[in-house]
Amino acid sequence: MSQKLLFGFHAVTVRLKVAPKSIRELHVDASRHDQRMKQFLAKVEEAGLRVIESDDGRLQQMAGTHRHQGVVARVDAVQQARSLDDLLDELTEPALLLVLDGVTDPHNLGACLRVADGAGAHAVIAPKDHAVGVNATVAKVASGAAETVPYFMVTNLARTLGELKERDIWVVGTSDDAPGDLYQADFRRGTALVLGAEGSGMRQLTRKHCDELVSIPMMGGVESLNVSVASGVCLYEARRQRMG
Repeated sequence: MSQKLLFGFHAVTVRLKVAPKSIRELHVDASRHDQRMKQFLAKVEEAGLRVIESDDGRLQQMAGTHRHQGVVARVDAVQQARSLDDLLDELTEPALLLVLDGVTDPHNLGACLRVADGAGAHAVIAPKDHAVGVNATVAKVASGAAETVPYFMVTNLARTLGELKERDIWVVGTSDDAPGDLYQADFRRGTALVLGAEGSGMRQLTRKHCDELVSIPMMGGVESLNVSVASGVCLYEARRQRMG
């Protein structure tokens, strides 16, 4: 089974909660004795895991960054849904999917996964050739959501959108020049929300495969939102409608 690194309190704590047996090595900063570390170590002890005391230099080398917060874990990859089709077949409510076209920054992806988890999205989808994969930075920024939200990288995004439509999932793209805004759309049915990279937006081929285009109303001087913020606005509007 493949292994990867997680670092930071949020990411490692979520793994402790959902799959403690997948943690193979757990390194902590031996010089940290603050309350947050004490609470974390109490959870580790409750899970029956052993910690390896390390110094800051070793942790930086493992994580590839100084922003590890004194916690680095080597873990087995957690098995999520085997495929997008498997996930959709198992849903008991209308699908709510986030599709990211051209998001290559790991910090943006991590933030999008965190938002998707909070809003109850069932999965995040991205093209293999225009996207970043889940790495340690993504997992850190996602604060554990990389462990809970399935992330599917597909070979042909346009074809995948077509397959979603065959399942009666409405494909809604976001665009500044859309004729209607977000709050006029109906998200109570199965929905795939498509957002492009900040600046360039969706590719033309992706745009052509959308059933509907909506805009996010901008009341101030800036012209657009960061993709993770825009994802949050859209997903929580969908969740609001479904809760109502």
